[in-house]
Formats: sequence, C-alpha cells, structure tokens
Amino acid sequence: MSQRYQINQPRWGREQVQALRHHLSLTQRELAQRLGIRQQTISEWETGIYKPRGASITLLSIIAERAGFEYQAAPQKPPKKS
Repeated sequence: MSQRYQINQPRWGREQVQALRHHLSLTQRELAQRLGIRQQTISEWETGIYKPRGASITLLSIIAERAGFEYQAAPQKPPKKS
C-alpha cells in the first residue's frame, strides 16, 4: 500500500497578492507585466473574483521569496486512505 503525500501549496488570496504588490512598490500593471498576464487578472485576484492557480502560484511564490516577502503555505492534509 502506497501513501500519498500532499505538498504544501502557497496560499495566495486577495490579501496576499495585494500585500506582495505593495511590498514590491508596484502598480497592478507593473506586477502583471512581470508575471506576463493582464492587469485585469491582478485586479480580479485582489478583489477576490478569482484566485491565482497553477503556474501563477509558482511565479508569485518565486517573486515573493526573492523579495523577502513572507507568505504562508496551506496546511498539510493527511494522506488519503485507499
């Protein structure tokens, strides 16, 4: 029987995205350009319409780590029983 482990995913909600952007002293447009996405997407994240997912989470985490910005990873979930 194999165990499945959940990797801690960074938690990027609207407050964290906006706090990172302010920490970097960037406008929504400037952060969007760094991430290669639309400014509207940043706005939607910051207003809670959508949450970052996939590669965007990874990019936000890399930028945050390089900038010395502290964020929290989601709590680990126990392995699923098969």
